[in-house]
Amino acid sequence: MSVVYSVKEIYIYPIKSLAGISLKSANAEEMGFENDRRWMLINAENVHVTQREYPIMSQFYPEISGDKIKITFEGETHEFSINEHLENAIESHVWDDKSEVFEVNKNSSKWFSDKLGFDCRLVKIIKNGDRKHESSRLKETFNVSLADGYPYLLIGTESLDFLNEKLEEKITIKRFRPNIVVSTKNAHEEDNFKTFTIGKVQFKNIKPCGRCIMVNNDPQKGIVKKEPLKTLSKYRNVNNSVLFGTNIVSLNSGIISVGDEVVF
Repeated sequence: MSVVYSVKEIYIYPIKSLAGISLKSANAEEMGFENDRRWMLINAENVHVTQREYPIMSQFYPEISGDKIKITFEGETHEFSINEHLENAIESHVWDDKSEVFEVNKNSSKWFSDKLGFDCRLVKIIKNGDRKHESSRLKETFNVSLADGYPYLLIGTESLDFLNEKLEEKITIKRFRPNIVVSTKNAHEEDNFKTFTIGKVQFKNIKPCGRCIMVNNDPQKGIVKKEPLKTLSKYRNVNNSVLFGTNIVSLNSGIISVGDEVVF
């Protein structure tokens, strides 16, 4: 008999708002999976740049090999080292959170600027605590990466299946940019998970995730459509927030893998 609750997929998104990487296993850390959203692009005002304004960002595909990250965009590639960065700190923000970041190198910033058509810089968050996010609900502060809010997003398989039953054009889980996809029995039951363990890592559920226009960007094409937000808003609208998936944090570090059981 197969275990009902198990890890089906694991993803990281090294550079905020660019495409993700599917992994068989990942190292869970306080700030999120290792190399997950440790980098982002900022504009001339030091504000983070995302697919919300530039849907084409979904067409930049990262790969990690050894200590290098390679980005492919429209057949062209660019590479930089995971550990490199310039010395001067830059004060940026991710939404309302101050984030201390460092430019990776001038060459990388120029490559992204040329490809996107405006001045931007590739920056990196270096260490735990360089960005803190406060949960107004829990009155707790978390050390986080450059993700929108929390270090991990978890989605149950039944939530997507339930949504796809209502959509004419079926979509994949990639629309929602999860970190962990778990096999479930019922749609959206992950909203009510409390604490649970995967491998040797304990996770705590913080709150269901409110979704924005980004989920309407077809990641295969970089084209914004009307779905799935239109359909989701009909049955997942809570206090003017359309919910899909849930934000979680890890309470310790360790490796988790596809196939691991989720233990409550």
